[in-house]
Amino acid sequence: MINTLIFDFGDVFINLDKPAIERSLFKLGVPAITEDMLEVAMQYERGLISTEKFVSSFTTKYPAITAQQFKKAWNSIILDFPEYRLEFIEKLSTTKNYTLILLSNTNALHIEQVITNMTLDRYERFKNCFDQFYVSHELQLRKPDVSIYKYVLEANQLEAVSCFFVDDTKENTEAASQLGIHTWNNDPVKEDVIRLFENPLFTNAPQPC
Repeated sequence: MINTLIFDFGDVFINLDKPAIERSLFKLGVPAITEDMLEVAMQYERGLISTEKFVSSFTTKYPAITAQQFKKAWNSIILDFPEYRLEFIEKLSTTKNYTLILLSNTNALHIEQVITNMTLDRYERFKNCFDQFYVSHELQLRKPDVSIYKYVLEANQLEAVSCFFVDDTKENTEAASQLGIHTWNNDPVKEDVIRLFENPLFTNAPQPC
């Protein structure tokens, strides 16, 4: 029986424009996103380098770009958080039928933009719905590394077969599936997290009213 629901954040709850960062950087004169730039971004998402070092790594490489311009481009991926999704997770939280866990690859700058877009009050409402709220830059672990899923299972004394994980990135759900976690690789264009309980696994399971 499923007793724990694990959710990604971006393109599950909050809407993203994933090509926006690359598009915005191109407009600032960055000709291509190189492997070394991607590696620095991965380090930042794992919390291995500070925001200051992350930003300076780009502005040093492209001195015509100011720190503020880079931050704006970096945060252009973050869009809106529909109220109906917030109401969905709040209602689910009040039932106490499931342990609720957030598991997100994100970073300090993106969280700042999330709070700006959502407002602090709505962000706190969202965060308070979860029994555990895990973000990669605080854990220093990142999806799809199997170690992050093992950490969540062990830290919360969970059995993989009792967990259901929702993520819009296929490699993330595939990695979780390797451990026996049930998964839904949602398509944010066609699917919505509020349809979660239409999954056959939840046919006879408790659902929010």
